[in-house]
Amino acid sequence: MIDPRYTAFFHSPDGELFYGNDPARGPWDANGCHAGPVTALVARAVEQRLPDKQLVRLSVELHRPVPMYGFRITARETKQGRGVSMASAEIHDCNGKRVAVAQSLHIVVRNLGPVPTHHAPTPDFDNAQVGEFAVAKPRHGLPSFRDGVEVRYPPGEKNSIGPTTFWMKTLPILEGEEPSPFQRLCPLADCPNGSSRNLELDQMGFVNPDITIVMFRPPTSEWLALSSRSFWESTGIGLAEGSLFDREGPVAEVMQTLFLQPAE
Repeated sequence: MIDPRYTAFFHSPDGELFYGNDPARGPWDANGCHAGPVTALVARAVEQRLPDKQLVRLSVELHRPVPMYGFRITARETKQGRGVSMASAEIHDCNGKRVAVAQSLHIVVRNLGPVPTHHAPTPDFDNAQVGEFAVAKPRHGLPSFRDGVEVRYPPGEKNSIGPTTFWMKTLPILEGEEPSPFQRLCPLADCPNGSSRNLELDQMGFVNPDITIVMFRPPTSEWLALSSRSFWESTGIGLAEGSLFDREGPVAEVMQTLFLQPAE
């Protein structure tokens, strides 16, 4: 359940430095942010650079933990086209050290009328049951991302190892601001590695040093669903991927590269 003490993942007194509230904390490092809400702030930055087009793809590479105690995001347009444009962004900590980079792709929205498409079944929301978030016990034991989300599992699904489908509602991203549809997807989009884990966190670490989201339709509902699976190899390399839905159907796909590390 969402802790009522919190109103958003981040606050920014000056509009330039972002500070993590407790729900922005990830499961690995007490001083490191969960990549989902951070990715949402990156989406916000590149959307502001290209407001005339829809943000469709965002890829974020995480060089080191994004600090809870403050960071800046800079974004710039790298290609301006009539139909397709691109942008890039960087995250720096308060000392100016770069901690993450990102690239985005933006496409002009048109009205083509009805077109044929693949129809994927939407997970059952009406009969979904309240449950706990996938990573129920973060390694540091402090308030974290799980305190900023609500989770429901469709019939036949539960919080367990292996491929999983669930619905999630989250806090807003930034205090005093309504997130865009792409921004609202980002916290859930960073969850495949945890929700489809093949071992528990006390047995194996499954950190994702990157995340790529492709949104082909902006979500319209508050509750969003993720259907995810993880592929792990004995080399210590893995892939987590997922399909994202709103109440009307599929909206996006996500991929995370995984660095696997047995727990000590």
